Amino acid sequence: MVLAKDVEEVSRQLGRPARGITEIVSRCVCGRPLVVRTTPRLDDGTPFPTLYYLTQPAATAAISTLEASGFMAELQEQMAASSELQAHYLAAHKSYLAERDQLEVVEELANFSAGGMPERVKCLHALVAHSLAKGPGINPMGDAALEALDWSPQVCKCS
Repeated sequence: MVLAKDVEEVSRQLGRPARGITEIVSRCVCGRPLVVRTTPRLDDGTPFPTLYYLTQPAATAAISTLEASGFMAELQEQMAASSELQAHYLAAHKSYLAERDQLEVVEELANFSAGGMPERVKCLHALVAHSLAKGPGINPMGDAALEALDWSPQVCKCS
């Protein structure tokens, strides 16, 4: 059950009404939402592939800065050079799909997860959200991005 105050806070963080929240899966150390889990299909019928959505503005800003630095290309190169990393990223992708399908199977989203998985590093926001939601060791690209950030989930920057 998602509390109304959490939906209000996520809406404030996003600057628009929050949609499709099923759970707050990660919180800032102050208790405010950090990552939400969303429905695979929004109320208006629109398919929504992003199961885990990062909402905290300081986190999203820090990740945008990291993306602009060329870090995604570095991760892509690392993955190209390592079959072990490729396999780990593929496992993260399959896990993501299985979790989303437990909520609802949406045919339009078949084999499409988020963040470029399993072959590309496309959106660190989605990959970090996945890592924050599931914990370390599940999404290697999200974990690497978390380590590289100048932002930390252990330090509140909500105000």
